[in-house]
Amino acid sequence: MTSTSAAPAHAPAQPAKPSGPAKKVARPRRRKSKLGWNLIGLLVFVTAGFPVYWMLNTAFKPAKDAIDPNPHFFPVDFTLDNFSRAFEVSDFWGPVGRSLIVSLVVVIVGILVGLLAALAISRFAFRGRKAVIVGILAVQMVPLVAMIIPVFLLLNDLGQYDKLSGLIITYLTFILPFTVWTLRGFIVNIPKELEEAAMVDGCTRTSAFMRVVFPLLAPGIVATSVYGFIQAWNEYLYALMLMSQQNQTATVWLSNFTTKQGTEYAPMMAGSTMMAVPIVILFLIVQRKMAAGLTAGAVKG
Repeated sequence: MTSTSAAPAHAPAQPAKPSGPAKKVARPRRRKSKLGWNLIGLLVFVTAGFPVYWMLNTAFKPAKDAIDPNPHFFPVDFTLDNFSRAFEVSDFWGPVGRSLIVSLVVVIVGILVGLLAALAISRFAFRGRKAVIVGILAVQMVPLVAMIIPVFLLLNDLGQYDKLSGLIITYLTFILPFTVWTLRGFIVNIPKELEEAAMVDGCTRTSAFMRVVFPLLAPGIVATSVYGFIQAWNEYLYALMLMSQQNQTATVWLSNFTTKQGTEYAPMMAGSTMMAVPIVILFLIVQRKMAAGLTAGAVKG
C-alpha cells in the first residue's frame, strides 16, 4: 500500500528582504535625514528663543551695559536694579491687574459663545450656514488697524470709551471669530456616531454632548483658550487708543520707559520679563492639555 501525500499548494511569493549592502545604504540615509530634521528644528528653536534670551540677558545686566556698542552675550555683572527701577517708573500692579481682568473675561466669554457657535456650524444644517463661515473668515482677514476709527467712534457713542467693558467688547470682535473657527475644526474631527450612539442609549442631545463630546473636546478648548488669552494679553494698539493713562494695560505700561531723555532699555526688559511670567505659568499649568489639543486638531476622525 502506497501512501500519497498531497502536493503543497503554491505559496504566495514573499517580498524579498533587502540584502546586506542595501541595509547598509538605507541606514546612513535615515541617519542623514534624521540629522537634517534635527538641525532644522535646532535652527528654528534658536531663532525663536534668542529674542527671549536677550530680553532676560538685558533685564539682569546693568543699565549701562544694555546700551554698550559691544554687547555681551552673557551678563558680566548680575543685578536686580532694573526690576526696582521698573516698579519706580509707574504703577505696575494696576495695569497688570487690568490686563488679567480683560484677558480672562475675553477668554471666558469667547469660549462660551464660540463653543455654541462652533457646535451649531459643525453639527447643524441651517439656512445661511455657508455665509456665516465666510463671514468668520472675512473678519479675520481685515487688518485691526483699519477698524480703529470706527471702533473709537462707536465706543464713544455708547459711552464705553476708556472703560474695561469697551476694551473687552473690542477684543471679542477679533478673538471670537478665531475661537469659533478653531473650535469648529476640533468638533468636526469628533465622529457624529459617538453622539448618536449615546442618544440611542437614552441620552438627550445635551447630555450626549456633555458626556461624550465635551471630554474629547476639552484639550481643544484648553489650546484655544491659551491662544486667545495670549492675543488679549499682548494686544497693544487698541489698548493704547481706547484707554487713558490712568486705565492703561500692561502692554501700554511698557511705553513709560520711553521718555524725552531716551529709552531705558534695561528696565524695559525687566518689565517685559515680569509681564511674561503669567504666560509662562499658564503654559506650565496646561502644557499637557495644550499638546493633546494641538495633535487632536490635526487628526481626521
